[in-house]
Order: sequence, then structure tokens, then C-alpha cells
Amino acid sequence: MDIPRVTLPKALDIPQLYLRQPTADVPAYKPMIVPPSDLEPPEEVQKEETKEEQPEPPSLKIPVLDIEMPIPETAVVVTAVTTAVVAVATTSVTQTLFEPIKKKVQKQLQAKVNKWKENQKNKKDLSTESKEQEENLKKNK
Repeated sequence: MDIPRVTLPKALDIPQLYLRQPTADVPAYKPMIVPPSDLEPPEEVQKEETKEEQPEPPSLKIPVLDIEMPIPETAVVVTAVTTAVVAVATTSVTQTLFEPIKKKVQKQLQAKVNKWKENQKNKKDLSTESKEQEENLKKNK
């Protein structure tokens, strides 16, 4: 008996993967030392006397009026100027955006008002005409 033989190709050489164990980076910090709340200096130590004089705020002398006006700090001026610029820009932008919408709405409202006035006028005319016709009918009878 003749049995067919199958020739199989050689198996693929698949390299074996080696997985390393995962590692973690543990955060490190320098310990912070917090002094106790009842900490006092030793008796031998004397306190330093510090004189903290605040400088005079800058001022502007107006010669004609003999008035000295204080000049505000830079941060205050910058904040005020920024606020003013943003307010003006916002107003300008919104005005240019809403002006066409306002005109269209105004035209539509005016058309509705004119139509309503015309209807009221027509109703008056009709009522006066009908009254005149009734009076004429009464006279004719």
C-alpha cells in the first residue's frame, strides 16, 4: 500500500520574549522640620530692633493751586487702564454686532404698529359708515 507523505516546512524560529519586572520611581523629599508652637529664644539672645519706615507715597505738587496730589501705585493705574480698555472694546464690538439686528427688529416692529394703526382706522371708518347707513335706513322708512 502506498501512503502519501507530506513534507512539512521547518518550524519558524520565534525568539522568546523576556519581560523584566516593572520598577517604580519612589519620590524622595527632604524632611521638613516644623518648630514647636511654644518655641522661644534663649535668654541670652536679645531681640533686634528694626525700624521699618515706610517711604512716603509719591505725590505731585500742583503749583498754581498749592495742592499736593498723591500719585497712585503702578498696579492700581495698570488695573484701571486695563479695565477701561476692556470696557470700551466690549462696548464697541457689541454695538457693531447688535446695530444691524436692532435696525431689522425696529423695522419689523414699526411695520406691525403701522398695520395695527391702519386696522384701527379701518374699523372706525366701518363703524361710522354702518352708523350712517342705519340712520339713512331709519330716515327712509
